[in-house]
Amino acid sequence: MAENKQEIVSLLTTAYCMELETVMNYLANSVNLDGVRAEEIKKSLSADITEELGHATMLGNRIKQLGGLLPGSKNVKIGSQIQPPADTTDVVAVIKSVIDAEESACEHYKKVIKTADGEDYVTQDLCIRILADEEEHLTLFKGFLKEYAKS
Repeated sequence: MAENKQEIVSLLTTAYCMELETVMNYLANSVNLDGVRAEEIKKSLSADITEELGHATMLGNRIKQLGGLLPGSKNVKIGSQIQPPADTTDVVAVIKSVIDAEESACEHYKKVIKTADGEDYVTQDLCIRILADEEEHLTLFKGFLKEYAKS
């Protein structure tokens, strides 16, 4: 059990770092994007920032409950997500980067859910709830991409 608990804490810490990276990229994209067509995407990203930060907070609390510690800025592992585009009017690139981030998050939460199965039902429940949010974001941005593909 102790070994699995450490693995769960490690997976939760990775998820925490992923959420923080998402917040940074969504914030950058919500501010950097230009153009009339970008407004809906900017609004959606701005709203998602609060939700993703909430996920990070919930994960942090669970890590602490399991005896782990949250990493400070020096030890947060980031850099795996697609970075905001240099072209501030490239709305499609932003949508695709959000889809990529949400797909990665869904994959990771499914891994945590499987690892926690039969061992840590509280973590499993938390990650199922967060997974539902991430799937909702993914569906929304896939819908945005369909609309832009028509243009």
